[in-house]
Amino acid sequence: MVKAKPSKHAREHITPMRRQFVREWLIDFNGRAAAVRAGYSAKSAKGIAVELLAIPELQELIAEGMKKRIQRTEVTQDAVIEEFRRLGFSNILDYICTDSHGRAVVDEDGTVALDLKNVTREAAAAISELVLESGKDGRPRIKLYDKRGPLVDLGKHLGLFPVSSRIDVGVAGAATASEGEADGRTVNITVAFE
Repeated sequence: MVKAKPSKHAREHITPMRRQFVREWLIDFNGRAAAVRAGYSAKSAKGIAVELLAIPELQELIAEGMKKRIQRTEVTQDAVIEEFRRLGFSNILDYICTDSHGRAVVDEDGTVALDLKNVTREAAAAISELVLESGKDGRPRIKLYDKRGPLVDLGKHLGLFPVSSRIDVGVAGAATASEGEADGRTVNITVAFE
């Protein structure tokens, strides 16, 4: 079924408060907080946000606002995915001394020396912390960003992990439930995995 695009006339009748809700929602994508900041009651803000986000005219305004933000900031999905890739596939061997076979060079005391002179800008993006003097030996140390988060986000974006599942559960009356018999009715439950 094709949804009809809201008419220009319908959009002209969106209240200022609803327009403010859209502006506020685009800040942090938090419906309840956006409703409160737009002037709706804190008690009913969550329900109001759900209702407002279901209005096609407001959905259209949100889509336009997001498109304008992308154009303004020049941040694209590809740029975000590339940064996820940099973080998720970072490798400690890009930052330490290695031999001709690509293996870490380990000193007599069991430490590995950092080699940062050839680190590319892309590899440097994965560094979360660089301490130039640490411990009693004064050797620099490096810490990379967590890999799991970016890999999970990248996997979700690429559809590698199911986001939700549909579970059909047989429902039986109280008398037959103890006997394990179902009467054929089903309840659809959607479970979201995060």
